[in-house]
Amino acid sequence: MHRTLILTDDLSRAERIVRNLGADRRVQLHDLYGDETPPTAAGLIISDVSALTSESVRRLRHALAIARGPDTPFLALIYGNLGRGEIQATALGATRVLPASAAAILLLNTVASLTAAGAANPPTRRDLIDQAAAARAVFATIFRDDGPPSVATVESGATLVNQAIRETKIRDWLAVVASFDDNTHRHCLSVAGLAAEFARTLGLNDTDSRFLVKGALLHDIGKAKIPRAILNKPAPLTPEERREMDRHPAIGHAMLIDGNYDPLTLAVVRSHHEYLDGSGYPDGLRGAEILDLVRLITISDIFAALIEARPYKAPKPATEAYAILKSMGPKLDGDLVRAFAAVAGACDVPQRASA
Repeated sequence: MHRTLILTDDLSRAERIVRNLGADRRVQLHDLYGDETPPTAAGLIISDVSALTSESVRRLRHALAIARGPDTPFLALIYGNLGRGEIQATALGATRVLPASAAAILLLNTVASLTAAGAANPPTRRDLIDQAAAARAVFATIFRDDGPPSVATVESGATLVNQAIRETKIRDWLAVVASFDDNTHRHCLSVAGLAAEFARTLGLNDTDSRFLVKGALLHDIGKAKIPRAILNKPAPLTPEERREMDRHPAIGHAMLIDGNYDPLTLAVVRSHHEYLDGSGYPDGLRGAEILDLVRLITISDIFAALIEARPYKAPKPATEAYAILKSMGPKLDGDLVRAFAAVAGACDVPQRASA
């Protein structure tokens, strides 16, 4: 087995990473601020640096120049601001970026996918399945009714989804996610993937893309407090059940309001069912009262619901789902619906029928 080299500014913290990687993996630690020269011929390099300052970046660049071969994958663990850290890690040539707050299982999945395929090979379907499973594991910790998830956890999920969409095709992401058995997991991860692809198509900057995917992961969090009998009902809802279901945006907003979430994310959670003509809920917002990022999520949310299989309906083909979006006219932002055509055109995959 090839050796894993961890470049770190804190040996005791890096030793915890070694334990998370398991006893069957050969790992060597290198103190980034020590006097020794980093070893060569590692099969994988992981950077574990708490703050990417100009000095630590200089030291990392020097260590990588010595230790990294042309085909050696490089995983950068990011502490603090993920957007800034991802930019810095990419500039250093990182193969993959992962929030340091990610659970051990996410680290294991990422390391396994990097070492199995080899750095010179493009991502495989196995990589995508692992990424989707890791995102689902994060989502499972988000979708709870006992309080708001931590911002860091949601950031971890957003990073995983953005990374997967950058490395693969949206239709492949949707096909993998469609195999998940929980309707809410499946739907929110589909919306997150569509939002990431929409952001890429629109050329949104890193910050806006991150906001968009975070909002997509959280948009239905209020459903954690909706009775499971309603969420998983294998038939259309009754009017009374529909009224209960329609409470989820306000419930989700209330769950997150004291959780240090930014106003944009809170707006997505509360307003993703609002329509420009004022016919949406829960607040009947109109026109300019609905933020652009919310409009993007609304389009992605509707499209995902249309192409998904449910126990009481077959999935619609992407072309038909997009036609329905266009037919909604003044309810949706026409410019954004037209821009979504590129996303819809890349999504025409058969969806798994639910049992």
